[in-house]
Amino acid sequence: MPRDNMASLIQRVARQARITFRSPAGPAFGENLHRLQQLLDEVRAEDLHLAPRGPSAAAAAAGGGPPWAGVVPPVSYMHICETESFSMGVFLLRSGACIPLHDHPGMNGMLKVLYGTLRIACMDTLPAGAAGPAAAPPLPAAGSGPCLRALFRSRQHYTPASPPCLLSPHTDNLHQIDAVDGPAAFLDILAPPYDPQHGRDCHYYRLLEGQPAGAEPPALPREVWLVETPQASDFWCGGEPYPGPRVCL
Repeated sequence: MPRDNMASLIQRVARQARITFRSPAGPAFGENLHRLQQLLDEVRAEDLHLAPRGPSAAAAAAGGGPPWAGVVPPVSYMHICETESFSMGVFLLRSGACIPLHDHPGMNGMLKVLYGTLRIACMDTLPAGAAGPAAAPPLPAAGSGPCLRALFRSRQHYTPASPPCLLSPHTDNLHQIDAVDGPAAFLDILAPPYDPQHGRDCHYYRLLEGQPAGAEPPALPREVWLVETPQASDFWCGGEPYPGPRVCL
């Protein structure tokens, strides 16, 4: 049997991700991205030797230290692989956990639910001079970060039967992820990886209105104002060993 046919599905996903994001501005990017999306859509929890659960007690040791030492985190991460062009891993969320609204500067991304149900709210930032309502933003709390306009594009539920959720540098680049009705996990690909030294740090935001990003919004899409905030005190991410097939690049 040819060697490639013996490769695990997650190995084939990693190879395709390397091909796709090696040249994101190349003429074949769209075709390669579509092929990666097709492969990612095939991945199931059992392919990665995962059974439905939230973060484990083992993740507490990597949860960020005091004041969380010994406390199981709301979210944990299983690192699979990383190159200069992309990173891949699995996020595990306990029931009711929320990954707050955050951005992915200059990055592409793909998210595939492995088990459970996620509610994902997606937004785009709008340039300062973009046409639209000229109303001033609501006043943020003292000490808050800068305000920016955004387009609240969608708020949908994703399950293992759903296609991957995609983001690009300009579309759906901000999102909030909530686990509903039980624990959940998703396979995550980011390209290129976060790197503060190259301008790709993660920034957190909240809506400047009465309802949080996870609440039932009025009609979508709609323009909103966001304010940059520090990482929420009740959110942190632990680390766990990845139990699935080895990936070699």
